[in-house]
Amino acid sequence: MEHQERSRMLGAMPMSRLVPKVSVPIMISMLVQALYNVVDGIFVARYSADAFTAVSLVFPIQMLMIAVSTGLGVGINSLVSRRLGEGRGEAARQAARNGIFLELCGFLLFCLFGIFGARSFMHVFTDEAHLQQMGGTYLTIVTVCSFGLFLSIVFERLMQATGNTVLSMTTQLCGALTNIILDPIMIFGLRMGVAGAAWATVIGQMLGMTMGLVLNQTRNRELRLRLRGFRPDGQNIRAILQVGLPSVVMQAISSVMNVLMNMILMGFGNTAVNVLGVYFKLQSFVFMPVFGLSNGLVAIVGYNYGARLRSRVYEAVRVALRLALIIMAVGMLLFLAIPQVLLSLFEAEGAGDLTAMGSVALRIICTHFLLAAAGITLSTVFQAVGKGLYSLIMSLCRQLIVLVPAAWLLSRLGGVNAVWWAFPIAETVSLCICLALYRRVDRTMLQTL
Repeated sequence: MEHQERSRMLGAMPMSRLVPKVSVPIMISMLVQALYNVVDGIFVARYSADAFTAVSLVFPIQMLMIAVSTGLGVGINSLVSRRLGEGRGEAARQAARNGIFLELCGFLLFCLFGIFGARSFMHVFTDEAHLQQMGGTYLTIVTVCSFGLFLSIVFERLMQATGNTVLSMTTQLCGALTNIILDPIMIFGLRMGVAGAAWATVIGQMLGMTMGLVLNQTRNRELRLRLRGFRPDGQNIRAILQVGLPSVVMQAISSVMNVLMNMILMGFGNTAVNVLGVYFKLQSFVFMPVFGLSNGLVAIVGYNYGARLRSRVYEAVRVALRLALIIMAVGMLLFLAIPQVLLSLFEAEGAGDLTAMGSVALRIICTHFLLAAAGITLSTVFQAVGKGLYSLIMSLCRQLIVLVPAAWLLSRLGGVNAVWWAFPIAETVSLCICLALYRRVDRTMLQTL
């Protein structure tokens, strides 16, 4: 019965209704995640400027954790959706169990890093003892206790794969809102400072994980899990990693890019580095809903590709692209119209350097948002049909191969304000590559359905 209902929805509902139905709950929950990211930064900045600096230094590791957990989640979502589209329920459950195994392996790696490497990591970036102490404490807590992050991703992706995105939204909202509520209480009320911010983060993740487990086992019956007698299956693991690893690397590139861009911007002072950090927090408000849209699109395209419904795959891409362009257009207008208001949230009292430099940066960088909307949407199609390597190629060009050299060259030719033009330049090049790869996928995989 549930299989028939899912088939009617994913395989028959008009895309103009299906894409919003599946994606909007994810988009809302990711908007809340973006809100948490901004609010968390504001609270830490209000606690002290040094605390904000310390947390900013460890941000690449947090980005890496998210890259691994969500990247594997993309592989899990893609494989489970395809198995469901093929009508193979038990194979879908087996894929889900192997996905949990892989996510736990990812947690174990970061747990070991937190125990043995967190303090050393801080020593690489700063000689100031108080920054080393605050950053090391924060990083240790969020890595050693990251099992909530990794397992919550699994249950969210399993619910998304069956079209139960409202349930997925519930788990994400639960964790994010808990985080937002606990931040001021633990940072200021309990006077825990940076450690309070870290514990607020992991408690929210653990609550989201618990809620996800309960909802998956009670409401997502088609993928209800039984782990008794489980053994890792090489075929399923390879299939998940085939899509998931390129996605992990694709998202992890952001961490590498962040470090390299900071090295370039250090030559212009701490303000330039802080502008980049604030930009990444603010742009999450624009990009997170588009990523939520793309997460829903993975399940829709994966199911209809597995069911060999070519016209529905095309229509899903068209509808998602229109929505992504609208979201990015709104974000671009905000960055163009009120950059001072956005930046002032992170500005220390009595100072204006961040707002002055950042206003120029935001207005330049946001010119690539519409290009990014197309790139993200088409990249999602690559992931849904099992061509995650294509997404990796595109992301490498956008965030490393083109962006960093362009930023370095522009920094030498035109100063700090010229650096920001590297973002639209890199997005233009990557979109050209993306269009060429999409044409290949269309010709060899979609048109043959």
